Amino acid sequence: MSNVTKVLIANRGEIAVRIIRACRELGIETVAVYSEADRNAMHVRYADQAFFIGPAPSRESYLRIDKILDVAKKSGADAIHPGYGFLAERDDFAQACADEEITFIGPKPSSIAAMGDKAVARSTVTKAGVPVVPGTEGEGNLRDDEIIAIAPQIGFPLLIKATAGGGGKGMREVRAPDDLPVALASARREADSAFGDGNVYLEKLVTGARHIEIQIMADTQGNIVYLGERECSIQRRHQKVLEESPSPFVSDDEGLRARMGEVACRAAASVGYINAGTIEFLVDKEKNFYFLEMNTRLQVEHPVTELVTGVDIVKEQIRVARGRQLSRKQEDIRLNGWAIECRVNAEDPYNNFMPSTGTVSASILPTGPGVRVDTGVYVGYTIPRFYDSLISKVICWGESRGEALLRMRRALEEYKIVGVKTNIPLHQNLLNSHRFIAGNFDTRFLEERFEMDRENTAHPEIAAILATLVAHHKGQQAAQIVQRGARDASNWKWVGRYERMHR
Repeated sequence: MSNVTKVLIANRGEIAVRIIRACRELGIETVAVYSEADRNAMHVRYADQAFFIGPAPSRESYLRIDKILDVAKKSGADAIHPGYGFLAERDDFAQACADEEITFIGPKPSSIAAMGDKAVARSTVTKAGVPVVPGTEGEGNLRDDEIIAIAPQIGFPLLIKATAGGGGKGMREVRAPDDLPVALASARREADSAFGDGNVYLEKLVTGARHIEIQIMADTQGNIVYLGERECSIQRRHQKVLEESPSPFVSDDEGLRARMGEVACRAAASVGYINAGTIEFLVDKEKNFYFLEMNTRLQVEHPVTELVTGVDIVKEQIRVARGRQLSRKQEDIRLNGWAIECRVNAEDPYNNFMPSTGTVSASILPTGPGVRVDTGVYVGYTIPRFYDSLISKVICWGESRGEALLRMRRALEEYKIVGVKTNIPLHQNLLNSHRFIAGNFDTRFLEERFEMDRENTAHPEIAAILATLVAHHKGQQAAQIVQRGARDASNWKWVGRYERMHR
């Protein structure tokens, strides 16, 4: 059994803060690492210790295995939690931790290697009888000429996907053969920049599909459970924007949920998986589902599963890393109510979602029943341009989907951030969409059947006039001089004199 008493969090932002809080509740000391851009970040302030690891670019800081392990040894950390992104799905990092006798709070290196490489994962789960989306079935890395030769056999449209990592990085949609060479070069560059691995593979693009994922947990005793499903079809440029649990597409079909859960557990067992992981599926209109990939880490959207199951996934990860059994068996898992998560990003939804950087001059977080906010941002913090644009996650729970939606509307109205632009207006428009409310959407909904309400920007002349009037009014107020009263004493003294005169 591993003795986990001090955890180094090899990450930043809201997920680092989330892990620190879980450790604190368990009485475990924490160590933060930070780059030059994150010197004043919230996770640095929250941790018991913090160590500088290099310049702002992630290649020189958060992706440096040697620097992170050096900090672990200096600080006396006996475990490392990778969070998500960066080194979370690097088998060489997990192996390096094992070589230094540091507990890696995540799966075994062999499992990461098998499932982290998407092409190998497809081959592995196919042998276990798991249905997969048609694509490049073979193991190993393919050259551009090999991919171009195979593409017509798969058929267009198709997707180019990075074999390492996730989050939409290194992914390109290709609808015609002539577009393939340029898209391949672009996908490889982005994948290499994000994950240090430029290898890619092909996958058939299933039209009208849902993106539904199953959260699994596995311990060292061979127990594997699934914690229901998450609906992740609301995406923009292959990046998830809003998630919910359960899925409105699956919730009325308990048989489908059970089948997907059983297949997810079978896929995890095929590689001897341990700790938290997520099996992602594409589900077509006829409710046929296909293995998409496995994320061998904690997911950004894990809070919605926590709210409907009552399982603290981060604590469960630490429990498994300590060699203990899972706290619950499959028959103990019950979905209670509904949870929705909105990712709040620093970007301008009215200007093609251009990234927005700057200093947060004011921040009012929503509170109240059923509202949770995971964030790494505070007033005075400057949003850096070097990392992803995620500011926070707003998660709302309700007894039904309708109540969760209404609660999220209220929470977004309360949420105020000044200093940077955010995509909160996107979420507000989305929650007012009749198609979304009815659960009638797929992975192309945001890009093909949804438009931002531009009423706020439809009349720039009127907005300019109103802004001028407001500025003029404030100027007049500032110019007003309140003269001192003619009396030579305060009101209290005048009252005292009046009372003495009338005794």
